[in-house]
Amino acid sequence: MTTQYDRHSGTTVWGPPPTAPPRAAHAPDARRAGEPGQPFVRRLWRGRPEDPRWARPAFLGLLAATLLLYLYNLSASGYANSFYSAAVQAGSTSWKAFFFGSLDAGNAITVDKPSAFLWPMDLSVRIFGLNSWAILTPEVLMGVGAVAVVYAGVRRRFSPAAGLIAGAVLALTPVAALMFRFDNPDAMLALLMALACYLVVRAVEDGRTKWLVAAGAAIGFAFLAKTLQAFLILPPLAIVYAVCAPVSVRKRFGQLAAATLALVVAGGWWVAIVELWPASSRPYVGGSQNNSFLELTFGYNGLGRISGDETGSVGGGGGGNGAGRWGATGWDRMFNSEIGSQISWLLPAALVLLVAGLVATRKLKRTSVTRASFLVWGGSLLITMVVFSYMAGIFHQYYTVALAPYLAAVTGMGVGLLWEKRHELWASVTLAVSVVAAAAWGYALLNRTPAYLPWLKWLVLIGGLAAALGLIFAGRIPRQLALAAAAVGLVAAVAGPTAYTLSTVNSAHTGSIPTAGPAGASMMGFGGGRPGGGNGGGMPGQQGQQNGRQGQQNGNGFPGGGGFAGGMPGRLGRQGQQNGNGFPGGRTGEGGRMGGGAGGLLNGANVSSAAKKLLEKDASKYTWVAASTGSQNAASYQLATGDPVMAIGGFNGTDPSPTLAQFEKYVAEGRIHYFIAGGGFGAGGGGNSGTASQISSWVQSTFKKVTVGSATFYDLTQKTTG
Repeated sequence: MTTQYDRHSGTTVWGPPPTAPPRAAHAPDARRAGEPGQPFVRRLWRGRPEDPRWARPAFLGLLAATLLLYLYNLSASGYANSFYSAAVQAGSTSWKAFFFGSLDAGNAITVDKPSAFLWPMDLSVRIFGLNSWAILTPEVLMGVGAVAVVYAGVRRRFSPAAGLIAGAVLALTPVAALMFRFDNPDAMLALLMALACYLVVRAVEDGRTKWLVAAGAAIGFAFLAKTLQAFLILPPLAIVYAVCAPVSVRKRFGQLAAATLALVVAGGWWVAIVELWPASSRPYVGGSQNNSFLELTFGYNGLGRISGDETGSVGGGGGGNGAGRWGATGWDRMFNSEIGSQISWLLPAALVLLVAGLVATRKLKRTSVTRASFLVWGGSLLITMVVFSYMAGIFHQYYTVALAPYLAAVTGMGVGLLWEKRHELWASVTLAVSVVAAAAWGYALLNRTPAYLPWLKWLVLIGGLAAALGLIFAGRIPRQLALAAAAVGLVAAVAGPTAYTLSTVNSAHTGSIPTAGPAGASMMGFGGGRPGGGNGGGMPGQQGQQNGRQGQQNGNGFPGGGGFAGGMPGRLGRQGQQNGNGFPGGRTGEGGRMGGGAGGLLNGANVSSAAKKLLEKDASKYTWVAASTGSQNAASYQLATGDPVMAIGGFNGTDPSPTLAQFEKYVAEGRIHYFIAGGGFGAGGGGNSGTASQISSWVQSTFKKVTVGSATFYDLTQKTTG
């Protein structure tokens, strides 16, 4: 035995002699691959000089495999969430809509988020035209970028194998495969949050201000993707840097102040412009009740998500009782039948590995970058998981993609560290325990869908237990046998999420609440009803009607007495079971519109060729070819025709825009051609006295009805006689 350098602690330890003098990951000569003047392609392929020759090709192979996996069957989802796709279509034709995130090129109302997450898709559609590939490919590239960032973050202090494991875990997480192929803001958010963690670790390495400022800018820009959710990880990042950075206390706090300023500038410039812009010449801020982005940020999209008091939401200011509408809250929320299959496959193992990593590094010096890495990624994982577990407001399964980069990094780092220390009994036993945790929980999750690959759960359980037995003795058996045990354990751990990921990419996903995995993998009930069959908790038709009636009786569901306004149409629930596209399933196929209630809110309408022809006639004469209550209904017609359609009341149909007086003025000026009956919850019924209901009543009593198939329109240029 000889002494050797430990790159984690910066000290000498007992162990076998190294094959080459180790070099700190952040040493000046280790920052570039190869010598200056070496061809770029060779440097790209070879990687860092101290890396094994297989490391960089394996990393590039991981990125290529992720790209191909996420691109596979991409167009099956069509416009995915038509709400955001309509905004992309508008932004690709109007720079004003591009900047504000307007749902339509006429700039009536914005989406209920800042617009930054739309910009890559807007530009792609400007270049390649409006189609599924142009909309969703930028999201795929963000997913590949997130895998690269997680690999790089882990690789800086751990082995190439640890980085590859982290990257693969992220790529094969079902909810990641879902949301990096979908047009919601979560893809950009997850990428920027992972980048912020990486940059903070870089800052801890050498104490340079530029890395911390860049991290602040990344979080600030993430705010422009999904507002306050971007700030969830600020406490652990700030605390870790304040404690662990290798500079004086005074400089640390000065650097944190500079990073805060960068955050405010990166996230605040757009907010300042929107707030200072005259309201009369910009679109209404969707999701707000007072046409204010700040109100949207701190209300519907902010503290209301925590408390459940979300004025203007489909549940409408339910306070703490909102937990019942969006699933059960509590410490086990990430593991329950609603959420577990989306994200939690390796969560028990990751928690074990996080504790092990902190125990293993507890005696290192204050500035240890290895310990700081566990604190940054692990702290981000824990704080996000706790908030998600107890938030009483709107919560959807796909939100958990925010956990995926942190979980993947902690898993890779923990496995890498324990593997290096496998000669110590505690490390090999802990590594075995983490494999058992992953295999046992994988078995439990697979058992929730017994009809889907029924043999796989046994392979996972038996393989995991066998691998754990070998890993206990990993430091005492030949290296080849230890590697074989590790390989079996890794396969057992990721087999379940890989199967669900393959099911996810092989299926179409549309609407507002997509979920990953096979049918029945994630079940979330609404309005107090029992979830049913379809991927994402879609209720079969008869059960949906029954639950809707029950919701009305209990008064604990959606507006109008609860439930789904009398239940979902039977055909809708059946289609949800057939296509596995998430709640509430597919779109109704009978000609033209979903009507009111949950269907119009969550998924929009199929537009018949006759309806499209009707709206396209003389379209150039109008600012909006039509108006409809609720954004999903309006978006469907806008995407079908390529012409602006006004969404009265925004996403839910509950925003007070436009007012009846404003709408009457638009009609008098000849700016709107048709009104489309049906739409979101604000369309009427249940005693709704909002502006959308007022407009609908005025239109129906004033203008001529036009029926096209099963769709009903009102021609706003022709008043009724008599």
